[in-house]
Amino acid sequence: VSHAHCLASRLPETQHSVSSAAMASVARPMFNRIKKKLTEALNPTKLVVRDESPAHRGHNGFSGTGETHFSVEIESPVFAGKSAVQRHRLVNSALKEELETQVHALRISAKPPAA
Repeated sequence: VSHAHCLASRLPETQHSVSSAAMASVARPMFNRIKKKLTEALNPTKLVVRDESPAHRGHNGFSGTGETHFSVEIESPVFAGKSAVQRHRLVNSALKEELETQVHALRISAKPPAA
């Protein structure tokens, strides 16, 4: 991970417990939207989403607030037989609206599940 500090160090990343999900839905709408869209579009067997926005505080005057910089680790059977470029395009396509509006940066690790 190139950016060691992320919001996930203070809040659970993608744990699906009721308490973290309820808390995250209020505090992190874009984080939850990314998880939901990727889950619906790609049916992942593994999905880790990190809000890395705080790590970019001070870059070009960025305050570090808001949800603008994310990393995604995703494994999905949909990726089987596809090149890295094709896998990234599938992720970008699923998040087209978010990338055109609020999300400034998205680091992607996308691969098929291990055999």
